[in-house]
Amino acid sequence: MHDIESLAAVATGRTASLFADDLAETQGAIRAAVEGRRLLIIGGAGTIGSSTTELLTRFSPAAVHLVDQNENGLAELTRNLRSREGGLGDIEFKTFPIDYGSAIMGLVFDTEAPYDLVLNFAALKHVRSEKDVPSLLQMLDTNLVKNRSLMDRLAESGFAGRYFCVSTDKAANPVSLMGASKRVMEHLIFSRACTPEFRGGVTSARFANVAFSDGSLLQSFVNRLAKKQPLVAPRATSRYFVSPRESGEICAIAALIAPPDSILVPRLDPAEHLVELEAVARGFLAAHGLEVDLIEDEETAKRAARSAARRYPLVLSALDTSGEKPYEEFVGSHESVRDVGLHSFEAVSYVPAPAGSLEALLDMVDRAMSGTAPLDKGALVSAIAAVVPELRHKETGRNLDGRM
Repeated sequence: MHDIESLAAVATGRTASLFADDLAETQGAIRAAVEGRRLLIIGGAGTIGSSTTELLTRFSPAAVHLVDQNENGLAELTRNLRSREGGLGDIEFKTFPIDYGSAIMGLVFDTEAPYDLVLNFAALKHVRSEKDVPSLLQMLDTNLVKNRSLMDRLAESGFAGRYFCVSTDKAANPVSLMGASKRVMEHLIFSRACTPEFRGGVTSARFANVAFSDGSLLQSFVNRLAKKQPLVAPRATSRYFVSPRESGEICAIAALIAPPDSILVPRLDPAEHLVELEAVARGFLAAHGLEVDLIEDEETAKRAARSAARRYPLVLSALDTSGEKPYEEFVGSHESVRDVGLHSFEAVSYVPAPAGSLEALLDMVDRAMSGTAPLDKGALVSAIAAVVPELRHKETGRNLDGRM
């Protein structure tokens, strides 16, 4: 049995945090921003949200309220926090298993005292979720429309603190509509035309894949091994990885230390930190005392998995589904970075969207969701591309739902 941090070390190649020095040097500032404050964490049950919550609750906030539709995830996070040494102390800790964009969310603001810091981790984050109009609209609703609604409700409640919303490396020079939706999200939260201005400022962060996080390819290795299914990974594909603990550190520093209107990104060296997915699969099996058996035919691999003893089947697939990016980057070709006094981070300066394009996209999505303006995927893609001119999306006719 392996815990998630020890498994993450298989992918990252490290057990110590890459951001330990920055965390140590900013602890005082983090404590000053959190201690005695009221925190609202949206999407707190996911891997990144729960890792950030675990870290921030160690700095003595007055209250931490978590919102997530995954009630099982909320229950597990609560058990973990209360079972750790010291538990949650005197923190007012509440969980709300609700949709953060629903009318019920308004009741939270009506019945709870005002918040000082809001962190939003809610997102549809899979490239597979852009395959058709209903799925794409749900992605835009979650990543954009509900985000706008949340910020409006915060403003109406008198919120004057800092707002943080996590982004993704796939928002830099996006090729997927998912990545483009998160780039649009960046425009949304920094745009004064569509969302309110908060006195404490707005920040975001782009960073690498979180190793063995919920729903990730690497987590599928754990699930497939338990179910005696072949492991599957794209051929000749490399990715950057951070551990779940590191993801929480990134978000805490970005939410509390980064300058307003900036997107924090880690300084990662391709030569040192890029890892081939096949190598991660091999390391994962080695950690379980198994060797790799490379098999091309899926049916043969399925039979081999059911009878595997010392060697376990791994299928390497082509990277040819729509929206898949063969490489990773954190800074777009039209963007610039600046130093923010941190060892392992720099900040991307926000570049606004073309005038009127964001408002036009949001209006199209609103009308499509209300049923007043039926549209096809091509129209949505064109509207997204107007906001994100750097989008280089290509439909290949293949998506991950058609793959093992």
